Amino acid sequence: MARARLFPAAAPEVLNRVVLYLCLPALILIHVPTLEPAWSLLPLVIIPWLLLAATVAVILPLARVLGLSREVTASLLVLIPLGNTSFLGFPLIEALLGPEFIRLAVVYDQFGSFLIVCTHVLFVVGWYGEGENPSVKTMAKRIAGFPPFIALIVALAIGNAWLPAWGESLVHRFADMLLPLVTLAIGMSLKLRLVPDYRLGLLIGLIGKLLILPALAMLLAVLLGARVDVATVAVLESAMPPMITAAALLASARLAPALGSAMVAWGVLISAVTVPAWFWLCLRLFGPI
Repeated sequence: MARARLFPAAAPEVLNRVVLYLCLPALILIHVPTLEPAWSLLPLVIIPWLLLAATVAVILPLARVLGLSREVTASLLVLIPLGNTSFLGFPLIEALLGPEFIRLAVVYDQFGSFLIVCTHVLFVVGWYGEGENPSVKTMAKRIAGFPPFIALIVALAIGNAWLPAWGESLVHRFADMLLPLVTLAIGMSLKLRLVPDYRLGLLIGLIGKLLILPALAMLLAVLLGARVDVATVAVLESAMPPMITAAALLASARLAPALGSAMVAWGVLISAVTVPAWFWLCLRLFGPI
């Protein structure tokens, strides 16, 4: 559709906004109230932060050894630990495991990926970038006004029993729209371009994101004694391709935007093979859910 120019150039951005403001909050409102607080969910919070720490510990010395530029280093520090855990993660978790497992993916996404974006990514962008460095007050306002975060707070505080029948039906309709809209938006956004200056960074980034981090997540899930369902969701979420939002933040700070877009595009394409492969490995290691 993008090549045939059936839609305006801004169509993917509009679709992403529909997903962000309607579909993701609806999905969170449906599934988060079914969560019961339990220590068994803790690996879903711990694993993304341990993966972040491992990424920083490896990329910083590796960048010095290989002589990577500041822009490439910043991109790897952001795009390796941060996957597309909501836009792509939720639909794939539903497709591979079933809709009842989205509530576990929400925990990984909101308490892992979302908080990492609000802390680590903003620090990296501020340290390495040339763009606007938002103040703590500005970021607090952005977080407080982030629709999925608002839905998370509402779902945790008062659940969804307050919704009338027609409201519940509407929320389910919006949630059902997630997969087709995300697929369309991502597909129309893909630009499979290789910039010669960034080939090494692209190779390191994709290997780290799609192969090494999921393997490490699998090891951590075993060491933490995670339940089968929690371990499988953690591995699959860690295996998602680089986050589109994180790549956009890097581009806004003029930090190798071509590398960011290439990692997202190639990551989405390759993950069509690697994510099901990690799912198969989870079934072999952890057993059926």
